[in-house]
Amino acid sequence: MKCGAQLSLYVMADDFVRIILSSLDAISPYRDRLRIETDDISTLIVGPPELIFPTMRELFVAAARSGHHVALHATISRGCPGEPDMEICEPAQPTAFDDDLEKRKASAAQAVADAPMSGQRVAIQFSLYPLGPADYMDEIYGCIDFLKASPVFDRAKNYCTRLAGDAGPVFEALSQAWLSFGDPNAHVAIDLTASANSPSRDAAA
Repeated sequence: MKCGAQLSLYVMADDFVRIILSSLDAISPYRDRLRIETDDISTLIVGPPELIFPTMRELFVAAARSGHHVALHATISRGCPGEPDMEICEPAQPTAFDDDLEKRKASAAQAVADAPMSGQRVAIQFSLYPLGPADYMDEIYGCIDFLKASPVFDRAKNYCTRLAGDAGPVFEALSQAWLSFGDPNAHVAIDLTASANSPSRDAAA
């Protein structure tokens, strides 16, 4: 299985280059377990599924701590049938997929409750796409139930769900949505947009 994300970070500041480059230091602890490729449009991160969202969180939070308005757009994918399996994507501790949706919802909720706080508020809207199985809507509805019961659920929007709060539990909720819902042998993708320090935050809240 291949797991990874294509992401683009945007900093609304004159010295955006400095802020972005300095933010890369935050992902140093993960670098030896990831393959990272950057071009003029996006950065590809490939590696174990449990590291994808923590890497994005650390990068985004580091940039947001500049105090400037920052945004992130990412497409995250696991199990794409058009991509080769990669050893680097093997999880550190493989876990069996539980067919019981209620147990997965409870486990995901506990992971969000246990997530450490970062001290940085973020807002994220995202859409989950569990591709392939005919019962994919059951997985989506299960994920929505999990999110609505979580402390970071903000509201439903057309075609997406909005989360808001501290980056720690928000990114953990995203990770759980990606890893806990959808057939583990099928292609599961997420499309997300994140924002921090937006001047329109209060109007949108």
